[in-house]
Amino acid sequence: MFVQGAQALIYTVGKTEEERDLIVKSIGRKWLYTFAALFVFGVAFLVSFPLFFAVSFGALYWVILFCFVIQTVSHEFLFKKNNFKGYKYFLMFGGIAGAVIVGTVIGTFFNGAFFSIKEANITPYRGFEAILNPHNLLLGISVYLLARVLALLYFINNIRNEQIVTRSKIRLFSNAIALVVCFFSFLVWLMLKNGFSYDAATKTVSMDAYKYFYNLLAMPLVFGLLLAGIGLLFFGIARSLIDSRFTDGIWYSGAGAKLTVFSFWLIAGLNHTCYYPSLYDIQDSLTIENSSSTYQALKSVSYVSLATPFALAFIFWKRKGAYGLNKNPLNIFDKVKPL
Repeated sequence: MFVQGAQALIYTVGKTEEERDLIVKSIGRKWLYTFAALFVFGVAFLVSFPLFFAVSFGALYWVILFCFVIQTVSHEFLFKKNNFKGYKYFLMFGGIAGAVIVGTVIGTFFNGAFFSIKEANITPYRGFEAILNPHNLLLGISVYLLARVLALLYFINNIRNEQIVTRSKIRLFSNAIALVVCFFSFLVWLMLKNGFSYDAATKTVSMDAYKYFYNLLAMPLVFGLLLAGIGLLFFGIARSLIDSRFTDGIWYSGAGAKLTVFSFWLIAGLNHTCYYPSLYDIQDSLTIENSSSTYQALKSVSYVSLATPFALAFIFWKRKGAYGLNKNPLNIFDKVKPL
């Protein structure tokens, strides 16, 4: 998601047209990563939990799709001759809206959504009601701020331009403070709220106080992953701000973000927890047990997942993006040429 954050910062960090082109050129190496990650996640989730896909697709998913479509079109045509001049604004819109809505949708895994596995078309606002839940929206803002922070760390690592790096560090401090406030507010709220759990024997769903806090206590390995993720995330930020010669913050913070998000997925579905609660009928809430695919499908997905390291190795080996760039950091003298 750091690509989305970078798109949102085009006009904040880049003050001249040349600097903005340089930022977009840098993103052009990486923008496919977001699509690859979402595609792999979506296909794996579809095969593993088909019932989730059957009940979850509301209007917000179409907004996310629209954001990524205009992002694709903008990257494809931005530097062509006689192009439309508003593509950078499209990138900025897609970066902001895409990150916020993705985070808001993920919030429904903890706060629930209106759906039924017995009836169709019972959602009152076609999925937009997720935005009305402040806890969902707080996670959406946190994801957006995290994307901005990772993007700023990426600029520091990837672009050799004094003005851009200086502005990135200034913005990094303010965005990191905002991220701390929003993320820890969401986390504390999550630990204190009631959660959706189900009985292992009867499969009856009920509300439990402090459910997600007890999930962490019951799974110390997940608790450790969460603490390690948060520690790595803020270590990368702090050292980037303190040490003027340190440019590898994106690697520490990026790894920390992955561990943190992975921990959230685990506490959302393990320890007899409903990973997609139903606000229409609590007994329709989805769990790993009642919504998983067949054994053969899950077995196939597990085999396919073994290819993920090879796919990542291929990406790092190629490391050429939309504009045919090599892996060296960019500087202000790297001109962007029309395709």
